[in-house]
Amino acid sequence: MTDDPHTTPALRGDNAYTRIRHDVLSCRIMPGATFTESQLMERYALGKSSCHVALVRLVHEGLVRAMPRQGYRVAPITVRDVEEVFAMRVQLEPLAARLACGRLDAALLKRLDDVCRVRHPEREVSEQIDEFLDTNRAFHLAIAEASGNTRLYRTLAGLMDEMSRLVALGFGVEGTRPDLRHDHDALVEAFEAKDARRSETIARRHIETFRAMTLDRVYASLSRSGAVLPAFTVAELRG
Repeated sequence: MTDDPHTTPALRGDNAYTRIRHDVLSCRIMPGATFTESQLMERYALGKSSCHVALVRLVHEGLVRAMPRQGYRVAPITVRDVEEVFAMRVQLEPLAARLACGRLDAALLKRLDDVCRVRHPEREVSEQIDEFLDTNRAFHLAIAEASGNTRLYRTLAGLMDEMSRLVALGFGVEGTRPDLRHDHDALVEAFEAKDARRSETIARRHIETFRAMTLDRVYASLSRSGAVLPAFTVAELRG
């Protein structure tokens, strides 16, 4: 099976990019994994052109590195990646929470939180984590969108994508799902009260707590897999 011939080359490339990127972000393709273009074509039933388009975009994003005459390598996850992502989140998300206070529909946020905490024990852990990542992303970006600052929203959207790999590695490999209901409850209550200072404080505490939780699990996952923490970051792979 290969690409559907009835779709345009651009659409086939977009579809291939979306599928591969999802598997990279969810660590179905593990950090540091190497592969060739032909292996990727076989795995995803892709034609050469659409596979190439997808890889060009992934390389441009820094999620994958091209290795001349050898193939490709998925960017590893480093402790510095975790630190940098959370360092930005702990500055930007409290700001977003403060700006969003009084502008955010707290009922919408509560509905997103309700969806976020629903568990489906009959599903594979990887599927449960995928669902958590999607719903948790929607929760946090609803706050960012309500801030009214489009640049802040775009930056946080990119950080949440990077968070996907950190969470998938740290929690997915260990077979656990994050539990953030207490912080989310507190945030919803602060927004309902239109208390900007409290919203900002809870957002900061939430990020700091989740940072420690994630870092511990990333270490544990890498140790369990026998991996070595690389000394370079996604940004350095672009060089």
